[in-house]
Amino acid sequence: MNLLAWVHRALPQPKITIARWIALTTLTAMLFLMLLKVLFSLLLSVWAQPPLLESGLIERVAAITRILDAAPMAQRANIASAAGDGSYTVQWLRRHDEAGVPVLVDAEYRKGTPVLRALLKRPDARIQAFQPSDMPEYAPERGYALMIELADKTWVLFRATNRSWGLDELPRNLIFIGLMLVSSLAVALLATRFLAKPLERFAEGARRFGKDFNAPPIPVVGPHDLRQAILAFNATQAQLKHFINDRTQMLAAISHDLRAPLTRMRLRAEFIDDAQLQAKLFKDVDEMQAMVDAALGFFRDDARLEQTTVFDLGELLLTVVDDFKDAGVEVGLSGPHHCVYTGRPVGIRRVLVNLIDNAAKYGREPTVVLAVTARQIEITVQDRGPGILPELLEQVFAPFYRIEGSRNRNTGGVGLGLPAARAIVLEQGGSLTLGNRPGGGLQARVTLPLG
Repeated sequence: MNLLAWVHRALPQPKITIARWIALTTLTAMLFLMLLKVLFSLLLSVWAQPPLLESGLIERVAAITRILDAAPMAQRANIASAAGDGSYTVQWLRRHDEAGVPVLVDAEYRKGTPVLRALLKRPDARIQAFQPSDMPEYAPERGYALMIELADKTWVLFRATNRSWGLDELPRNLIFIGLMLVSSLAVALLATRFLAKPLERFAEGARRFGKDFNAPPIPVVGPHDLRQAILAFNATQAQLKHFINDRTQMLAAISHDLRAPLTRMRLRAEFIDDAQLQAKLFKDVDEMQAMVDAALGFFRDDARLEQTTVFDLGELLLTVVDDFKDAGVEVGLSGPHHCVYTGRPVGIRRVLVNLIDNAAKYGREPTVVLAVTARQIEITVQDRGPGILPELLEQVFAPFYRIEGSRNRNTGGVGLGLPAARAIVLEQGGSLTLGNRPGGGLQARVTLPLG
């Protein structure tokens, strides 16, 4: 055992790369197809070309022999010539040596002789059969031959150049081609499935990580270069998790450190005698506090770390719209009432609330339209407000950018709502775009993939 282990370590171990994997799979498929070809040939030789006793030819041979035996000698040659068809010829001979067949020690047709004698009703009839291999190489005809002795000691010779009983050549070839096509398709599907399975597993793991940062690592299987790619992906995934955890801890510390001086500034402002200056300072402190909270919420964003789950997106939309109606904001809703989706419901809810709130705050007649196709879900939030200049439709997704140029939290926040909404949608494999509506107004389109 130690010797075998040493030999195993000493021998070179070739790396199974994708190129070698494809070559081995192709070679295996070709060898398997060759084996199937041999098996199909044997199958057709038995099924499509049955033995002579099962082909019905023996009965015809016996009938022709009985006719010749009963016919006058002068008419036998013509009757024999007319009895042949495309698969065999019939010849009446006065003597055995006129047949031109070799003299064999054992030329008796063992399998068919009892059947022929019974059909001829002549238990003592002499019957001889010859295969192509029995014929000499110089013989003009080297096919199959069957000789039957008549009652008057003359002979009848049945000769076939090839084994044509059973199916004709065209049906046999069509059957063979059909079997080869079906088997080739089956082998190709199995080969491609065997090769594509590791790649599909890798792609599925990558998609799963795109929707869930806490997804488990991808199993390291497959060819060498694919395993190296999976190892690199798993290492990157681990680094990203470590970075996210470190960032969350750092932002928590920053949040504590920033809130302490803001609290001290508010306390010191309480001792300012100038009421106007005190109000301005309180306003600045409140705005700084709002900016810090919004920035920390954007960078920490617990919704991005939410686990994916299956939920009813139609019900979620209805709940969000009802919440706005309870707050006195009329929001229209159209589309299916039920839509099963796999994603992060808290994050999706946050996106919808942000978009509907913007439509209600900056426009009028906010409306939500839900459309479902076989490949994706589309949620459109529309309003009839002033819209946005075309050159600003993408710029508004930049962090801290606000069209009105004000940093007052009472006039529209700090400019992190749309960037956070787009980040949530992108992390679920979707897209968020803005566009102006014909006739005035803005529409935000959220597209989420299915499957």
